[in-house]
Amino acid sequence: MNTLPPLNTDTIWAIINEEIDDAIVNQLLWHYLGYRYDTTTETYDTSNVAPEWLQEYPQPPNFIESRPATVKLTRSIPPENKQLLKEKLHFKGYKIGTFGPRQTRRATAANWLLSYLELNSESFE
Repeated sequence: MNTLPPLNTDTIWAIINEEIDDAIVNQLLWHYLGYRYDTTTETYDTSNVAPEWLQEYPQPPNFIESRPATVKLTRSIPPENKQLLKEKLHFKGYKIGTFGPRQTRRATAANWLLSYLELNSESFE
């Protein structure tokens, strides 16, 4: 598994601006959801994954390709954090006609990661 970029606002913007590969976006989400890849066994250690994720996703889902996984990700963001991209980063959204499901799912991933930062009292850069 690749070395993950640090979880900060630069990384969040890179996700939104499609400067980070989809595979890395997924790996970031998996990491902060608790999935850990064990290179020795070539399997995921899920001992730190919350039961509500583990029950539905015993293997980490591809959030960029899976609408149901992204819906679950969206629903797991606390209501007070749903607008963090706008509130903290002043993200105006994508222009109509220039985005599709992939960009929407990346924005959801970025917002979930930003919410993770907020919930874990990480400082915003």
